[in-house]
Amino acid sequence: MEALPARILLDYFLHAVKSGKPDLLVSKVNGAWKPVSANEFGRKTRAFGIGLTTLGLDHDDRIAILSENRPEWPMTDFATLGIGGITVPIYTTYLAPQVEYILRDCSAKVIVVSNERELAKVMEVKGRCPALTHVVLVEGKLPNAEGVVSFESVVKLGEEALKVTPGAWDERVANVNPESHATIIYTSGTTGEPKGAVLSHANFVSNVSTCSTFFDVNPSTVALSFLPLAHVFERMIDYVLFSRAATVSYAESIEKLSENFGEVRPHTFASVPRVYDKIHARIFQNLENQSPTKQKIFRWAVKVGKERLALVEKRRPVPGGLALKYRIADKLVFSKIKARLGGRFQFCMSGGAPLSKEVAEFFWGAGVEVYEGYGLTETSPVLTCNTPKGWKLGSVGKAIAGVQIRIAPDGEVLAKGPNIMRGYWNKPEETKKVFDAEGWFLTGDVGVVDREGFLTITDRKKELIINAYGKNVAPSPIEEALKQIRYVANVVLIGDKRKFLSALIVPNFERLEGWASANNVEFRNPTDLIRNKKVRALFDQAIKLVNGDEPSEKRIKDFALLATDFTIEGGELTPTLKVKRRVVAEKYRDVIDGLYEKAEMMDAAVDKGSDKMM
Repeated sequence: MEALPARILLDYFLHAVKSGKPDLLVSKVNGAWKPVSANEFGRKTRAFGIGLTTLGLDHDDRIAILSENRPEWPMTDFATLGIGGITVPIYTTYLAPQVEYILRDCSAKVIVVSNERELAKVMEVKGRCPALTHVVLVEGKLPNAEGVVSFESVVKLGEEALKVTPGAWDERVANVNPESHATIIYTSGTTGEPKGAVLSHANFVSNVSTCSTFFDVNPSTVALSFLPLAHVFERMIDYVLFSRAATVSYAESIEKLSENFGEVRPHTFASVPRVYDKIHARIFQNLENQSPTKQKIFRWAVKVGKERLALVEKRRPVPGGLALKYRIADKLVFSKIKARLGGRFQFCMSGGAPLSKEVAEFFWGAGVEVYEGYGLTETSPVLTCNTPKGWKLGSVGKAIAGVQIRIAPDGEVLAKGPNIMRGYWNKPEETKKVFDAEGWFLTGDVGVVDREGFLTITDRKKELIINAYGKNVAPSPIEEALKQIRYVANVVLIGDKRKFLSALIVPNFERLEGWASANNVEFRNPTDLIRNKKVRALFDQAIKLVNGDEPSEKRIKDFALLATDFTIEGGELTPTLKVKRRVVAEKYRDVIDGLYEKAEMMDAAVDKGSDKMM
């Protein structure tokens, strides 16, 4: 499909509004799915934008958004952009101190919050945010506090102002140009203090214009939006959907995702690998409760799917016999998997982190096309992408039009393109650090480009483990191998400046409990399980298989089992479900130190024994 001509992001808004669709946006209200028409979306957005100006907002002022995905999110976004303002999204998983940091750092004048829970965070810190003049509450009871107003009241202010000056919105939009700042998106901070990446209209438009041509998205397309709109990936995807006047349905939550798939029946969605991992794990967990016959049929179907995929990926014809087997496999097994996604599924996208090749092969084999791409907040975000015209599993695709990719001598991925940020807000020194002398953006990721131009990301440069002997070890491939073990839910590799690798492992307790019951292991809770010698032996054997014939620096010598998984609330995961290694290392410092102290004691005992023999 050809890209919709656009100069600024408001062009996508205008296109969506002109469609006149009765269900441009859909969300669940009081237990029922409620549509928002294109006309209502346009009316409220314009009015809210002009309403913000009556509150004193002007060109380049920052308006923060602290809200889950809902229609008021894009309304606020486009309203802010329309008056020449700059939107600053904030994850709802952030605690009050994190909200305060962002509000103070960007000097936000207004923040739009979705409900009373988010309002409470802001009211806790409002007194320490001198630039903040107004808090706009979308839903809930207004407190008796200065500067706190409802979303609808701001809309009404704008409607009254537009009656007096009907052309006020158009005049404002006319003053927005491609180089105008559109947003400040703060990095999730896996490796340090969050930094606000400044992205212009031109940055986003270049990315949207290119990415919108990859897939068949049109006004009949229904998309399910569930990644936080505070994340640049979902936000860009939504811009693509608006550019095609597609219907955007906002999921209630990650927890209700399965239910929402069945209700919305989307044609497409975007996600991070962790969600695909969980869907994959759930499918195989459910399989364990099926009869031996059904299990046999399922495994046969998966095998057939992979055989067919191996040929399709190489662009080779599928023999008639295999094609027949696949049709049978689809009817008996794969159709049921697609039915769980609503039954109208066409394609989906993955980004934010590398997707396990095994998981990707499973979904592709089942007819669920997952196109993996790569990018960063600082790149608006897409740099490379697999598309229907060219894809290779295990890779993150080829560089998109207008983007150049280069691999530095140390393996770091470097990029140039019209989508790369202007810099970090109020951090000129940090900005200098991520650009080399020739203007290449330093992604911080390590990767390789093959002869066909497909990029594969191997690890984060800052996350490379350098052991006590100076050997470099990429943790991600080893962690992914461990995650393929059916009893492993999550894992973090340890070993920086250490003599050997160790691992913190979170078991898949649902599967582990089934194994324990079958093997006469008594337990009352997860703690009992991880302390059991038989369980320990089970994981020890699994790790030996992963270690295989790997060189010593890549072999896991010891491990610790954890009774609880990493969570956003616990601080170990980012809002996009990436592990914060530093937080994990600090939180489990005593456990980690214990692993290495035990090894030192064992080595000392061996040395002492050797001395006695001599």
